[in-house]
Amino acid sequence: MESKEQDQQEELNAGKKAIVSYAKYTGVAFQMIAIIGVFAFAGYKLDEWLKHETKWVTALMCVIGVCLSIYQVIRSLKS
Repeated sequence: MESKEQDQQEELNAGKKAIVSYAKYTGVAFQMIAIIGVFAFAGYKLDEWLKHETKWVTALMCVIGVCLSIYQVIRSLKS
């Protein structure tokens, strides 16, 4: 009897760990989207304000946003 209860408890704990892990990685994905989106929007607005025909500031800000989001992911996955 005890063995069965222990097995059930272990299954519950494994399920809880999976949900926590899923939530953590989902949060990381949304964080990446937010960082890249903010930088892209800022670049777009700068290009509009500076009246550039070629949207090079937007492109540069997108690249910076991607680099920062990758750095943030690596930093959060280490902890």
